[in-house]
Amino acid sequence: MPVPLIALNDGTTIPQLGFGVFKVDPDETERIVTDALEVGYRHIDTAAIYGNEIGVGRAIEKSGIPRDELFVTTKLWNSDQGTQSAFDAIDLSLEKLGLGSVNLYLIHWPRADLGLYMETWTAMEQIQASGKAVSIGVSNFHIPHLEHVIAEGSVVPAIDQIELHPGLAQRPIRDFARNHGIAVEAWGPLGQGKYDLFGMRPVADAAAAHDVTPAQVVIRWHLQNGIIVFPKSNSRERMAENFDVLGFQLTGTELAAIDELDQGLRVGANPDEARF
Repeated sequence: MPVPLIALNDGTTIPQLGFGVFKVDPDETERIVTDALEVGYRHIDTAAIYGNEIGVGRAIEKSGIPRDELFVTTKLWNSDQGTQSAFDAIDLSLEKLGLGSVNLYLIHWPRADLGLYMETWTAMEQIQASGKAVSIGVSNFHIPHLEHVIAEGSVVPAIDQIELHPGLAQRPIRDFARNHGIAVEAWGPLGQGKYDLFGMRPVADAAAAHDVTPAQVVIRWHLQNGIIVFPKSNSRERMAENFDVLGFQLTGTELAAIDELDQGLRVGANPDEARF
């Protein structure tokens, strides 16, 4: 069964299920991404700050998979906000990835305290116009940040990538994004193991009912909510398990029960307070 595609506001599409390489050791990235591509993933999410773009690029090159069958995302780090810095950053990322363009380029954090994300967004628009990024978007942007970009920019972000899992369902941002044609991606979709998500009754009960793992249930919850998701794992077996989520459907009752787990439980940094 093929991975569903999500239509973006710029006329392109993105595979709804992908593979992330956050905190993947640069020395192990080529092997791990190779495993992911062999399992069947065609959407890879990396970032400049991860330090592993070179390994991602090597795995892509050696895979022999045609470029037009792959969706590659990378992100602009906070220290590269600003016009010329953004231009230099995309060029460096493309060099490390060994690619002529990425499918999606994101501002990694708003860092509103720097006062540069709007200037940076204008640079992102120019990067898109140059063809170095097919689509552009943001990450960790809250509603006020999005409102500013929409009001002052020429291009509405295609994506907002945010921390999102059943304990932090982010309904206000998801509703705002949907109303403005912005697709939502989840980082930390399984809660990063920082709370007992898999042991919670609605998740455990759904896993037992469908004879799947709790992780598969949570990934399925994301997919059925229209969220783009890219779990990570260093284990090929776990990669395959996370990819094998297209053959079952959670019921409306199961989805609603998992929705009730939303506690505003943030396990990562708050974008309004982040200073890294």
